[in-house]
Amino acid sequence: MHLIDTVQPADMSAEERAWVRLDSLTKPRRSLGRLEEIAAAVARIQGTEHPSVERKAILLMAGDHGVAVEGVSSYPQSVTLQMVANFATGGAAINQIARSVDAELRLYDVGVAGDTSGLGGVYQIKVAEGTENMRHGPALSTVQAVEAVLSGAEAASAAVSDGVTLLGTGEMGIGNTTAAAALTAAYTGVSPERVVGPGTGLDEAGVAHKTTVVRDALARNVAPGTDALGILASVGGAEIAGLAGVMIGGAALRACVLVDGFISGAAALAAVALCPACRDYLLASHRSLEPGHSIQLEHLGMRPVLDLDLRLGEGTGAALAMALVDAACRMLSGMATFDEAGVSGSDAT
Repeated sequence: MHLIDTVQPADMSAEERAWVRLDSLTKPRRSLGRLEEIAAAVARIQGTEHPSVERKAILLMAGDHGVAVEGVSSYPQSVTLQMVANFATGGAAINQIARSVDAELRLYDVGVAGDTSGLGGVYQIKVAEGTENMRHGPALSTVQAVEAVLSGAEAASAAVSDGVTLLGTGEMGIGNTTAAAALTAAYTGVSPERVVGPGTGLDEAGVAHKTTVVRDALARNVAPGTDALGILASVGGAEIAGLAGVMIGGAALRACVLVDGFISGAAALAAVALCPACRDYLLASHRSLEPGHSIQLEHLGMRPVLDLDLRLGEGTGAALAMALVDAACRMLSGMATFDEAGVSGSDAT
């Protein structure tokens, strides 16, 4: 994909300049801890020691999964369409949390098994009416996976063109923790037993069954040497591929992208496998309770902004983290230095 070639490494010199500025601001050196690290990271992404993320948006991708027929979720597949309607009318958790941090919510149908065209504000970028059952064959064709990635990149480009400077990822899709677990195992090489979790609330027997389904899907679809795109198509999902596209597309435009939880983490694994340079533009918003999420974060070398025992998805963790990223940037860009404020600095060396 030509898109991948457009992603350039982030500006490490801007991060260095940011640290110089951070150490000259009117506070004891490094006294704002993690907030300073976040500010320096956004400076690297935006190429300036005066970063700003005032305009924010959550890009929420929805899609269904054929593997849901295997009984891997506590909810029926019809809930995906119902929840997209709920998002569209403002009744979900992400609507309220996004509103609390002044973030726009943009909804995309990438693969819902049903018609969402009558729902206000839902962008139609559907590549399939749900995926195929990955236990018995590839979830998506390679063409469908590429189309979803490119559609996600176009969504990121449209948001940035509208002035958005901080993108957050969100998703909805019954069965997508199964796909995320399979992707995580395939991209990291860990066993299914380590990455499969309860998802929507499965009991111990349900998790064991889900693990078997993931193991079967990997054995059938992911042979040794399967490339990054082949893995994404074989055991992924349309909304996960779309989110990978958001991450690569955001990186191509030097936009900061906040990765949400386990599903978005699987998309991040795919995005970085497809385009290693995009890693510089991704920040982990939080650590999910799903066991596979910590494995994703370790593999990607990411330290999450928050750890609140979340496991809902929808982009809720990304939205919550936006407030801290905004605060970090305002601190770096808006605080006075000791010289500017006429305040005596520390004599410590």
